[in-house]
Amino acid sequence: MTPTAISEQKNQVALIVDDNKAILRSFSIILKRKGYATDTAETGKEALHKINYNNYDVALIDMRLPDIQGNELVAKLPQKSIKMVKIILTGLLPPDTDNPTEPEIDAYLLKPIKPDDLLNVIETKLQKRQLKNNLTPQHKTPSKHNLS
Repeated sequence: MTPTAISEQKNQVALIVDDNKAILRSFSIILKRKGYATDTAETGKEALHKINYNNYDVALIDMRLPDIQGNELVAKLPQKSIKMVKIILTGLLPPDTDNPTEPEIDAYLLKPIKPDDLLNVIETKLQKRQLKNNLTPQHKTPSKHNLS
């Protein structure tokens, strides 16, 4: 599957969380050009509210928000967002960008981010998440057959 195939298969929805309006605007444009639907939030509180009422495939979260650190926001996400890809955007290099120590975080990206790098990381993480979800055993609802 090519990197753009995932977003073109079905409408993937991305939430971009950053207090910088220029970043919100530019990331929205980049993602929309590749077929993503986008939503934005400028604070952790706004992001939590949106995540509680909407489903997102991926969240791009700035590490330094006005009201919370990005990794702390990820830790507060509701259980329903467990399948959402979570990528932290940071101006400071975290200890290990390829293998985040927080299991809830899928990747860190160091700012400034090239559009192609952003898209490649998103697509790679979505593919891995999709493969993982396809390998997870599905719980089947028992059928209601009359056994008598």
